[in-house]
Amino acid sequence: MKLLRYLASTLLVCLPLVAAAQASDFPNKAIRIVVPFPPGGATDAAARLVAVKMGEHWGQPVLVDNRAGAGGNVGSDLVAKAPADGYTLVMGVTGSHAINTSLYSKMPYDPVADFVAISQVAVVPNVLVVHPSVPAKNLAELMALARKEPGKLNYASLGNGTAAHLGMEMLKSEAGATSRTCPTRAARRPCPTCSRARCR
Repeated sequence: MKLLRYLASTLLVCLPLVAAAQASDFPNKAIRIVVPFPPGGATDAAARLVAVKMGEHWGQPVLVDNRAGAGGNVGSDLVAKAPADGYTLVMGVTGSHAINTSLYSKMPYDPVADFVAISQVAVVPNVLVVHPSVPAKNLAELMALARKEPGKLNYASLGNGTAAHLGMEMLKSEAGATSRTCPTRAARRPCPTCSRARCR
């Protein structure tokens, strides 16, 4: 559990770091931060804030490159296979560097051996909200409703296997409730989906 909290949103670089990354003239060219998710989500926003500050500090461009797919595996794999010179980083998250090892039978990279953590950047909480039409004003009422009307409630998540999806499944299991997940296509879409009551 400590590992999951630590990897909530962590800036990682491919291993092994070569001497060039530690040289006094580093960096002497642009740095790329790969975000393994679509633009507009929390990981993307955090990466862009970090990129601005890194660029100001180093006097070099720091570019954000969104490479979404397979729950973060596509972008993370790109960085794992990039030259180990410190110029290609990834915003690792709980999914890409902890959960996915249990979901995928074969990972394209080793989330422990292929990366080294530079810094924890952010901790992003999961928030549970309901449409105003749902007759539940708190968590207890929502779980009671889910038990009373099994299969009628749906919830939006960032996709199967994400922290939000697994967190809700754990909550349902503990409460003895049933509902169905509606995975969304982009990291920024669950809230609009719920606010329009479109999760079917």
